[in-house]
Amino acid sequence: MLIDTHCHLDAFEFDADRIAMIERARRAGVGCMVLPAVDRDGFGRVRALCDGQADLRFALGIHPLFVPAARPDDVDRLAMELDAHDVVAVGEIGLDFFVTDIDPELQEWYFVAQLKLARERDLPVLLHVRRSQDRILKHLRAVFGRNGPGGIAHAFNGSRQQADEFIKLGFALGFGGAVTWQRALNLRRLVTELPLESIVLETDAPDIPPEFAASERNEPANLPRIAQVIAGVRGIATEELVAATGANALRVLPRLAATYIE
Repeated sequence: MLIDTHCHLDAFEFDADRIAMIERARRAGVGCMVLPAVDRDGFGRVRALCDGQADLRFALGIHPLFVPAARPDDVDRLAMELDAHDVVAVGEIGLDFFVTDIDPELQEWYFVAQLKLARERDLPVLLHVRRSQDRILKHLRAVFGRNGPGGIAHAFNGSRQQADEFIKLGFALGFGGAVTWQRALNLRRLVTELPLESIVLETDAPDIPPEFAASERNEPANLPRIAQVIAGVRGIATEELVAATGANALRVLPRLAATYIE
């Protein structure tokens, strides 16, 4: 049950060969792909891509790097979309404090507004957590308390202590191509130490290419080999990792589990 829990298949980088790219992933054994939107214009794009495709599911949200171009009524539009469509999560949402030219307060306003939409609908969230783990944890506790719907902390690269706090709040942690880099010692240590039930797989395609495809555009067809590398780092069979991470994805994204066709 190989699931790519985070891939931006609507990105312009796939415009030339999108259908072929999706078919490559299917032939490689990727059984399901989750497509998070990043802005209002993306809501319709990911919906259209997933229409009629049982193995493609979507999430809707406003990404922190896109909030400078967003308007407050985009949150109202998001609420309407969440009510009208069978989304698996609210996302991709979060905070990015690596990029320094986007107002943190503006990011936090959109983040909190979207957390509240998720709370009202009991939907999990797909989190962007770049250099913002502690602040995100603070907002999660403020909005959800200790009993929120959870979700996935995508492309996780925080500390073990931070990881444990996300896990306590019902989150799985997403790992992908970054772990395949030999120099990613801290990340490899983390993915080894964490409980297997806390890990899900992702590509973040077309971004975060694995080391074995460093000069190429990333795509979901790379996920089986990424899984093989992560399994090797943990010292377990690839089949065990794939089965566990697939089950984890279905647990933290219940609507995905309800419609998943193996």
